[in-house]
Amino acid sequence: MIQPEVVADALASRLVGLQLQIDLLKLERARVAAEFDKSSYWDEAGFNSSIDWIRFNCHLTAGEVAGAITVGERLGSLAASVAAVESGEIGYAHLTAMARTAEAVGERFDEARLLGLARESSPGKFYYKCQHYRHSVDARGYAAEQEQLVEERKLHLSTAEDGCLLISGVLDPVGGAALRTALEPLAQRSGEHDDRLLEQRFADALVELAVGGRPAQLQITSSLETLLGLAGAPGGEMEFSLPVSSDTVQRLACDGGLSRVLLGQESLVIDVGRSKRVVSGGRKKALKVRDGHCRWPGCERPASWCDGHHLVHWLHGGSSDLDNLVLLCHRHHRMVHEGGWRLVKTEADGLMTIAPTVTFGLPRGPD
Repeated sequence: MIQPEVVADALASRLVGLQLQIDLLKLERARVAAEFDKSSYWDEAGFNSSIDWIRFNCHLTAGEVAGAITVGERLGSLAASVAAVESGEIGYAHLTAMARTAEAVGERFDEARLLGLARESSPGKFYYKCQHYRHSVDARGYAAEQEQLVEERKLHLSTAEDGCLLISGVLDPVGGAALRTALEPLAQRSGEHDDRLLEQRFADALVELAVGGRPAQLQITSSLETLLGLAGAPGGEMEFSLPVSSDTVQRLACDGGLSRVLLGQESLVIDVGRSKRVVSGGRKKALKVRDGHCRWPGCERPASWCDGHHLVHWLHGGSSDLDNLVLLCHRHHRMVHEGGWRLVKTEADGLMTIAPTVTFGLPRGPD
């Protein structure tokens, strides 16, 4: 019986051998692609560029084709690196990074120096080191490229049919790093019952970052019935949004800076109030000092990123005294209002969370 270790060793050797064959084929493809680029065949065939022809007919991405042409054009000046690929010392991915670096720095390119780095680095790490090398030999050119990336950054916002905001865009490396640095801490799991995927946590973190740790400053147009959550009431209205639920209106009213527009019968405006904070001034400062962070069990989101939550909403007679207030981060505040969770104070001044009631079906009738 063949031992599993022997089988695994054979598979490992086979993988290395196959990859070497693939790299050699990619080398040959690069040579052919560079020659094809010099021809007029693609133009006579009606394509905009040789990259378009190869991309379409060889089922490749534009980036992969451009990289192949760049490598093919510089094979003659990268003889030592090509030999290293053919012997399996480095991979074709190393050679691609090398060729692009040579293209960027021109006559200042030092193959021997980079080949030494390639032999001791993974392709990803080598690409990173190539960026350092490019800066060391042409700081102004490198800075100009970085500035061009800043000029080309963009963000596209559109609204889907259901009111969701669709976001797509590109940020330069520094801008992207700044955003990641701001989002990463906010995207950590926030205590008990946090089963969100990373993508969901990043989305929540982006919203939290937009709010900036401040209670919502939103204009809400709502009927009295909506504000009170009465049956049959229409939704509330906000700028840049489809109608929102009465639960959302109540959450925003819990500790928000609201410019209220209340509608009476036949949608007549019966009250327009100036923006005011429900939990404000010294009371908000005292609440932050007392709680220190989000009071949801296991959550430690700092006080500056939390809202004041009324255990008994002021709409239902609850006061804004400290005994009726707790700090909740934006996610847990939403879970209480829109998510159906409940917070109950315990005798030891702690908080107990109660999950939403789950209905599995109608009660069984008599047989």
